[in-house]
Amino acid sequence: MTVLAGIGFTAPWVLLGLLTLPILWLILRAVPPAPIRRLFPAVTLLLGLKDDESVSDRTPWWLLLLRMLAAAAIIIGLAGPVLNPSRDETGSGPLLLVLDASWAGATRWSSTLDQIDSQLTEAGRAGRPVSILRLTEPEPPVFQAAEAWRSRLPGLTPMPWQPTEAQIDLILETLEQAAGGFDTHWFSDRLDYDGHDQLVTALQGRGDVTVYQSSSPATAILPATYQDGAIQLSVLRANPGPAETVTILAQGRDPAGAMRVLQSTDLEFESGSTQLQIDLALPSELRARITRFELQGQRSAGAVTLTDDSLRRREVALIAGTLNREGLELLSPLHYLTQVLVPTADFVDGGLAEVLPANPDVIVLADVAKLSEVEQAEVVEWVEQGGLLLRFAGPRMAASDLGRDAEDVLLPVRLRSGGRSVGGAMSWGEAKGLAPFSESSPFYGLMIPEDVTVATQVMAQPDPNLADRVIASLSDGTPLVTRKPLGLGQVVLFHVTADAEWSTLPLSGLFVEMLDRLAVASAAKSRQEAQMQGTVWEPVQILDGFGTLIDAGTLAGVDGVELVSGQIGPNLRPGLYESGKQKLARNVLSDDSVLSPAVWPADVPIRGQEISTETPLEGLLLALALLLLTVDVIASLALSGRLGKVQPIAFMLVALLIAPDARAQTPDDTEFALNATHELVLAHVLTGNAQVDDIALAGLRGLVQTLHFRTSVEPADPIGVDLERDELAFFPLLYWPITPDQPQPSAEAYAKLNAYLRSGGMILFDTRDADIAGFGASSPNGRKLQQLAAPLNIPSLEPVPRDHVLTRAFYLLQDFPGRYSGTEVWVEAAPPDAEQIEGMPFRNLNDNVTPVVIGGNDWAGAWAVDRNGQSLLPVGRGYAGERQRELANRFGVNLVMHVLTGNYKSDQVHVPALLDRLGQ
Repeated sequence: MTVLAGIGFTAPWVLLGLLTLPILWLILRAVPPAPIRRLFPAVTLLLGLKDDESVSDRTPWWLLLLRMLAAAAIIIGLAGPVLNPSRDETGSGPLLLVLDASWAGATRWSSTLDQIDSQLTEAGRAGRPVSILRLTEPEPPVFQAAEAWRSRLPGLTPMPWQPTEAQIDLILETLEQAAGGFDTHWFSDRLDYDGHDQLVTALQGRGDVTVYQSSSPATAILPATYQDGAIQLSVLRANPGPAETVTILAQGRDPAGAMRVLQSTDLEFESGSTQLQIDLALPSELRARITRFELQGQRSAGAVTLTDDSLRRREVALIAGTLNREGLELLSPLHYLTQVLVPTADFVDGGLAEVLPANPDVIVLADVAKLSEVEQAEVVEWVEQGGLLLRFAGPRMAASDLGRDAEDVLLPVRLRSGGRSVGGAMSWGEAKGLAPFSESSPFYGLMIPEDVTVATQVMAQPDPNLADRVIASLSDGTPLVTRKPLGLGQVVLFHVTADAEWSTLPLSGLFVEMLDRLAVASAAKSRQEAQMQGTVWEPVQILDGFGTLIDAGTLAGVDGVELVSGQIGPNLRPGLYESGKQKLARNVLSDDSVLSPAVWPADVPIRGQEISTETPLEGLLLALALLLLTVDVIASLALSGRLGKVQPIAFMLVALLIAPDARAQTPDDTEFALNATHELVLAHVLTGNAQVDDIALAGLRGLVQTLHFRTSVEPADPIGVDLERDELAFFPLLYWPITPDQPQPSAEAYAKLNAYLRSGGMILFDTRDADIAGFGASSPNGRKLQQLAAPLNIPSLEPVPRDHVLTRAFYLLQDFPGRYSGTEVWVEAAPPDAEQIEGMPFRNLNDNVTPVVIGGNDWAGAWAVDRNGQSLLPVGRGYAGERQRELANRFGVNLVMHVLTGNYKSDQVHVPALLDRLGQ
């Protein structure tokens, strides 16, 4: 591209045509030959006459100037002028565009793509083949035409990790095998990583390297830790700079299950500093709700840290079979348990009657033999709802008949009477050590110290289920720890005491690790490799490069050691992992991570990512030339006196040229009509509330997916309609969410709505307030519904009768829940003469589709899904909530079927009459 006077030209040689303008001026200015003069005697008769039409003997100067301007506009327009052209040197030969494409550049990713698009445009003009290489997801470079890459730009996304050493080695190996040279434009995220310098050297060996990077350094947040009763958060930035304020948002679910910002904290980097730290002291209930911390305004995985069990102090109730003797705390059966759990747990004090209503996470019974029938029933119910009952043996349990004749519901196994002493003064044997943990045990992988021995224990009765319930045993094979599931919870029994009277286990670090594996102690401390050996963690949700949590899909499980010590990359993605009931968050950064700025060689030019948008002027100049030529034609006709014959055509041309806005609405209206009619489309009414409109759109999207999966009806993507502007006749169903502040439609809009209802359309009014018993009169949304519906021609309504077609259009339903349930749904009332024919299960109701359905169950909220098909809003809890969401989807299917097919299922009432008429 050639730049002249600040304007670029893609075909500058065409400007040579401007040299022909003087010649054209002379040609147009030429005077025709002078007429021959002859004497005519009768010329005296013409004296005194006036000629109203005069013709110049040469072209007027202003018309010549108009034609010159038109010709100049055509020549300059064909030269391809561009305003604000790129000043980069175009170069020649192949061009490789390298992208770090890591989380550090996610916040500025859109500007990076804009600059890449500009580079591809320049390369296309110069005829340079281009290849794009993402270091976080490398592929062998393939040089293609620039236009082929431009169509693939929207699919390029950053990854939630930096280029790994293995990826850099693969790229270096590929470059060694590639032939030929090329220039490199490197779009850097400004962070250093292993192999960075080697890659720069390799690329410099193939051609010139130019770096493009933003002026703002990367900012990230380290994983949250819990220590000394406070959450510790650290924020890093790659380069020291001036004082800067950042805001940390703590996000989690409120009691209703919706995601909220639970805490907001402002921090300030001091001038020249690269790290800052803050301690947050939050109530345990609020702390337990937090699911992530993030930096406000930063849209990257590095600006997000996910939380797990480490921030949640577990609530533990400790109950002993004997009272603590004053002054003998070390002899208390709960002493060692208390010391283990004090740093990581909150204690619930009291007896069973007092602690069960508090619903602790764990109840520990140390040498508690007998429970009353009431206490046992309450504990069983608590365990079945997900609690962990941890029991320790002792003299009382050994002396009782607990679990002798039959298995006790609160014991994993049956017990023998008395205890077993293997290392005391009165025994023949020696104290026993522990056998290695089996692969099926939750303790698998833990190191067993040699000094851990057991002298006394309670024995388990042989039983067919015994082998499956043993999770730890002694060296001679006798069970030491047994476990069984009970409902959603579990019961665990240590066959030794909780103190050091029967064994040295409570004195060892193994005891702490075993309680951690059982999820008795919270994982507030960082997990060590030794603790994670033998465990497999399943990914539940993973982070993308922009810091958004997405479903893990079919990703394979990860070994525990690799999870805590491995490098984040394509084989170990940041996100949430589960093992049993334990959750572990693996974030982009670890506790010891640092952000090192990338260092470039002195001979590598570094440029910013700020680009000026190029504006092609070719179309504008050619349109100007067409306008000037049109004016020239009109002026020429006027000078010759023939303008009256073509005046209508002239007026039409001028109107088209000077009033392009008059045609602007037609394409939009046509596009809307095409989108609404090329396939079946469901629509929602735009309320002006962005959040409500987004939920309505997501809800109809979820309903469309359900229809695709379950029926032969396959609607296109839903759209929103503006009652004031858009045509309604294209849509069989309108979903209208009610908000207290939405504007009242105009009279023209109500006319369209009434016409829509008369022509067979249906409107689903949803007040979303779960209170529609009196047409919503008791809520702001209900009162707004009354105002909105007053001008509409709505027939008499009644609650949906049990034999209405909505109850059987596709599914058999009697309730129509959304996010709420139990409220009445109103439809057009049945005619007074509707009768039930003998032998038929329902009445002969009206043959028309009910024009309105009114309810307040927030159906769109229950249907709503994101682009990945995941539900957006919670519905109830557990299985009951999922069942309610399923019924909401079934109601949506029935509603669409009713709209599309009418009351066809009611036509069965005519079968007897038809058969009688046919003589059957």
